[in-house]
Amino acid sequence: MLRIGMQITRNSPLVKRIICSALFFFFLLQHSTFAQTSSWSSLFNGKDLSGWKAVAGKASFEVKEGAIEGSSVYGTGNTFLITDQMYSDFILELELKINDLSSNSGVMVRGQFDPSKRNGEGLVLGYQVEADPTPRAWSGGIYDEARRGWFYPLDLNPKAKSAFKLGEWNTYRIEAIGNTIKTWINGQEVAYFMDDMDAQGFIGLQVHSIQNKSEEGRKTSFRNIRIQTENLRPTPFRGEVFVVSTLSNQLSEEEKNQGWKLLFDGKTSAGWIGAYKETFPEKGWIVQDGILTIQKSDGSEATTYGDIVSKELFSAFDLAFDFKLTEGANSGVKYFVTLSEGNKGSAIGLEYQLLDDVLHPDAKMGRDGNRTLASLYDLIKADKQPRFVRKIGEWNQGRILVHPNNKVEHFINGVKVLEYTRGSQEFRDLVAISKYAIWTNFGEAPQGRILLQDHGNEVSFKNIKIKPLK
Repeated sequence: MLRIGMQITRNSPLVKRIICSALFFFFLLQHSTFAQTSSWSSLFNGKDLSGWKAVAGKASFEVKEGAIEGSSVYGTGNTFLITDQMYSDFILELELKINDLSSNSGVMVRGQFDPSKRNGEGLVLGYQVEADPTPRAWSGGIYDEARRGWFYPLDLNPKAKSAFKLGEWNTYRIEAIGNTIKTWINGQEVAYFMDDMDAQGFIGLQVHSIQNKSEEGRKTSFRNIRIQTENLRPTPFRGEVFVVSTLSNQLSEEEKNQGWKLLFDGKTSAGWIGAYKETFPEKGWIVQDGILTIQKSDGSEATTYGDIVSKELFSAFDLAFDFKLTEGANSGVKYFVTLSEGNKGSAIGLEYQLLDDVLHPDAKMGRDGNRTLASLYDLIKADKQPRFVRKIGEWNQGRILVHPNNKVEHFINGVKVLEYTRGSQEFRDLVAISKYAIWTNFGEAPQGRILLQDHGNEVSFKNIKIKPLK
């Protein structure tokens, strides 16, 4: 502390100490700023394609005005410009521009390449973040290239469909940290995917194959490609974004914070009882390796081992579940099950149909296909394309979203296949011409249980999670 009356000059020891401290503080600030900005590494030098190579197709890549420009070529498959280096955990940012509706593209993350496939031309496979300029607008969604297909279509996040701009530079941010991949476009939160198939791979830029000779030469451009690989901090989503996960019976911290909970813990039958019973069935339903399975019996409905229902009742909710069918199998996930009808056979409720559409005869019964996979059984047909449904014996994801206003939506593998409103005149008209016409106010209960059906065929479930809505 200065004494009153002390004389201070430029050369005084005190002033020198103050100046030295200020210079040191400035150095630390500059050093900190440098460390922060230098944590990004550029993957493209703006001049040539050093560190990259084109594989799997014959589309061309060249550098123009500081950007990588890919040109479509007729008669060849998807072509990828991939990094020589492999990456595990990273944060990637880049700008991408598409000028034509036909120029689908994407960014491979942790990509894989098998040079032996396609008669030696090679095949790129793995996680791809979509660039979709069409009205479908699934840009930023996640597709498993040449492998398992779509995991995160933007039907799961409709508000993100407007983020991508045709003919403009779009900023992509992709975080691949641990078993989680998250995406943003132009600052909009898009996709949240948890999976453990690939822990490492290349970064790749796609020029998609084209079907028409007239589309040859159309451009897809990339620039300002940079990556972080150290001291990574995941960016939390500000909004509530649906999480798709292939991990067994796990919830992300974001899901827990949003009110999601597991209806099946992967270890026990806790939370479930037999329909019209006070305990869980002693036979038929087994829990093994994180999977809940109803064993095969005689093919009849709920007469051998019986359905199981949740102990808890739900009104508005978001329900997701993974299911795996065996050949010719029939089952269902029912909701708003009250157990008040006292009927024989399967308990009454709205049903998300689970069915082998090819081998089970029920697919050809009912009206106009309203008993096929993912349909509202006997009421509304699921409008689905075969390419969005995985094969019998593989895991598919179902989702039933019941809004507080009674609007209901069915999804399969993230694609919405139908919607309706409980209690509407249109809904009641459909009930009146269905097998449910004999039940008063069918499907309009204010709350009910979730039911997994025993229809005599082997069907497996996992990742059953639910979020009550208000």
